[in-house]
Amino acid sequence: MADAVKQPLLHHQQPYAYPSHAASASSPALPSVPHSGTATPTPGAGGAASASFAGGRRFPGGLDVPNLKKRGGGTRSWIRVEAATASVQTLEVDKATMMRRCELPARDLRLLDPLFVYPSTVLGRERAIVVNLEQIRCVITADEVLLLNSLDSYVFQYAAELQRRLLQRAEGDELPFEFRALELALEAACSFLDAQAAELEIEAYPLLDELTSKISTLNLERVRRLKSRLVALTRRVQKVRDEIEQLMDDDGDMAEMYLTEKKMRMESSSVFGDQSLATFNAAAAGTSVSAPVSPVSSPTESRKLEKTYSLCRSRHDSVKSSDNSVTEHIEELEMLLEAYFVVIDSTLNKLTSLKEYIDDTEDFINIQLDNVRNQLIQFELLLTTATFVVAIFGVVAGVFGMNFETDVFSIQNAFQWVLIITGVVGAFIFCFFVWFFKYKRLMPL
Repeated sequence: MADAVKQPLLHHQQPYAYPSHAASASSPALPSVPHSGTATPTPGAGGAASASFAGGRRFPGGLDVPNLKKRGGGTRSWIRVEAATASVQTLEVDKATMMRRCELPARDLRLLDPLFVYPSTVLGRERAIVVNLEQIRCVITADEVLLLNSLDSYVFQYAAELQRRLLQRAEGDELPFEFRALELALEAACSFLDAQAAELEIEAYPLLDELTSKISTLNLERVRRLKSRLVALTRRVQKVRDEIEQLMDDDGDMAEMYLTEKKMRMESSSVFGDQSLATFNAAAAGTSVSAPVSPVSSPTESRKLEKTYSLCRSRHDSVKSSDNSVTEHIEELEMLLEAYFVVIDSTLNKLTSLKEYIDDTEDFINIQLDNVRNQLIQFELLLTTATFVVAIFGVVAGVFGMNFETDVFSIQNAFQWVLIITGVVGAFIFCFFVWFFKYKRLMPL
């Protein structure tokens, strides 16, 4: 079921290598777009310009336009997982072929391009689901999953796990294929983000504790780098959470992702359309244009009308039953999204708690630095007061050092008394200033 937790993808496995082989008759390969030939240069200035661009001429700024076009529109390696047989293939497909096969615009495939950096996105389209969740970039249809191939181990784990679940599908599990692929993509993204959050927690808490005990430039630099990583990871987790919440709040988006029902409805509508057209042609062929119209219908026409009415009624009943199945599967998809919403919200809460712990550590360090700064200011205040007291001795020495005659120099022990009196006055002034500072609470008691 949707709320049952599958095996996590956190364990490290060796990258699963898929052989690049040709597609069989049961699973045909994607058609390739023929390469256009080289344009023939026209004579004159225009021909010279065409020849220069064909030769790989660069603009004055150093921009190589032909190479950029080749890089943006060339073939890419895709891993194809088929729903019916659970077979895995490696295909080389260009962008135009993917657009035609999945009926997707170029802007949707641009989300999967590794040359661009886009946030996590899940888009439901008419015949496909575009998934860009961290390392998992794929296009999910009702019959297959086209996974953008890369050297990341999570990509190979995703393909191997999807193949294993398709082969070991339990009886009675009617979850559509596209929901299974989307569930595995959500599981891979949530597991990857949760693993990064756990790794960041293991590294952060000892470092913050060390910083509180010893404030140094090295520890401050390490905490700064840690905080920048935390902010970036929180932004990615928040984007995945918002994307899941947006899907849960919109029933239309969830119904748009039910690709199997839309495929069955298109097939049934085509069958009913062919049957209705055949019935109409048969009725038109059996009616004579020149024959008079009878007010009473014949038994043959009545049977034809009854047949047409029963056909329309069965079509209406099938559409009604399909709507009921869509509602049921929307509820299943909502339960599935809710389960992974809880997981990603738990990861976001971890990162939020770590961010609060870092903020508390910064506040504690600022308090310590303010305390040290206050102690320095108090010491500077005492030192200034002592300097003022010492300056009193300088004033006395300057007065007695003047070149004039006085009777003080003839008094015995006058020098000692001057020193004693000046010292007592300086000490009294110093004690008065200290008492004043404490009275004004400029210094701790």
